[in-house]
Amino acid sequence: MAARTQPEPTARTRLARRAVPEGGNGGDAMLELVLLAFFATLLVLGLRQPFIWVLTYIYVDLVGPQKIGWAILPKVPFSLIAFAAAFGGWLLFDRKQGVRFSFRQFLLLLLLAYCALTLPMAAFPEEAALKWDWVWKSLVFAIFLPLALTSRLRIEAAALFITLSIGAIAIDGGMKTVFGGGGYAMLKFFVLDDSGIYEGSTISTAAIAIIPLVIWLARFGTIFPPERRVTLFAAALVFACLLIPVGTSTRTGMLCAVVLGVVMMRTVKYRFVFAGAAGLAMLAAIPFLPSSFTERMGTIGSYQGDESASTRLAVWKWTLDYVKEKPLGGGFDAYLGNSFTYNTRVETSEGNSTSVSTQQVTDEGRAFHSAYFEMLGEQGWPGLVLWLTFHALGLLNMETIRRRFRKSDNAVEMRQGQLANALQQAHIVYMVGALFTGVAFQSFIYMIAALEIGLANIVRREGAARAARRPQRPAQAAGSLAEGEAA
Repeated sequence: MAARTQPEPTARTRLARRAVPEGGNGGDAMLELVLLAFFATLLVLGLRQPFIWVLTYIYVDLVGPQKIGWAILPKVPFSLIAFAAAFGGWLLFDRKQGVRFSFRQFLLLLLLAYCALTLPMAAFPEEAALKWDWVWKSLVFAIFLPLALTSRLRIEAAALFITLSIGAIAIDGGMKTVFGGGGYAMLKFFVLDDSGIYEGSTISTAAIAIIPLVIWLARFGTIFPPERRVTLFAAALVFACLLIPVGTSTRTGMLCAVVLGVVMMRTVKYRFVFAGAAGLAMLAAIPFLPSSFTERMGTIGSYQGDESASTRLAVWKWTLDYVKEKPLGGGFDAYLGNSFTYNTRVETSEGNSTSVSTQQVTDEGRAFHSAYFEMLGEQGWPGLVLWLTFHALGLLNMETIRRRFRKSDNAVEMRQGQLANALQQAHIVYMVGALFTGVAFQSFIYMIAALEIGLANIVRREGAARAARRPQRPAQAAGSLAEGEAA
């Protein structure tokens, strides 16, 4: 079961692949053997605890080990093996205590069914089929995962695997950024592939989104209890995540980092100290930022002079016009039918003078560059409403749990309240990043959502259990007795 189908490689990717001998070298072979051994170890451990197979699929889906190697790994069906083990292990060996199918899972099921119904009507059937090949798998696992998250330990383990999987990519990219390997569309991660989670804006959004989870695991984790080494690793991982928008030079990532800082001010104990420290850190970092990064960030306030931003606005306008004629959308990859002409501002410098002129640009087949417009253009208004409702309910549920436990002295309730806060912050970062990146079906956010659903189910179940154990007042007991006799 492939985690996702990759689009046609870019010219840079093809060039890089031609530069490497088939089969790689000795170092590549050793890396492949290490990754294969790690995968095999997880499968063996799952024989004792089948839930580990669920964690294995999370790792495979996010990191994509089959894309890292050159000789052995691409031939191993990692995703198929991991998904079959995860679902089969849950179906055959899991006790399924506390399993509950939530309304949000029902919404995902509706979205899955709706996407399947619109598939035959897609404007570009072949391209739509390619995208559907990985979208349905992402949604199916998203529906399944909460069914396996039936305990606090399982939720923590899943959060740990999500964090470390994305964190591994962030550490790789962060180290290369420090040593000067960054640049827009130039930062190379584990793979020479600029799609999926390895696309610059997508990994920037995901890396910033996991920062709240990193902090929560360092403070409240039980698998790796809080201590000095855990704190140091968490701090280093947060730093690596913050370096990803710098290394990729993505404005989306920088916006996500700013939004996360603002959102975190709502719950930090010393807000002014936090704001001051963040401001000083930003000022201190400016002299060390690469010129390519500062130049690209400088285009945020002048989108007319940036072709990428102008293209986005033109695509979004085209999408709004498109759904006026086709309110049910045009199916997956409907953007391939767009064609538009827009004006962009061009600055020309000659000596000490700078002249500004307007240049007309004609473009076609440009991606949506926004999850919101991706859903609208592909699945129309019904798909967008389902998608927005799913995410809005997640944010609302986490806010309810956060408020419920924010003043609790109970260690378990405090831990759950802080997890709800971390998941909500991660979700907000995604929703902001999704404004400018086509990540409507990227699996990492659905894994975050699965944690939210699992946490909400546990809080509801434990609340009901506490209410059942609470001694009733005499009047309540008499009323219950009367109701029982009436029944």
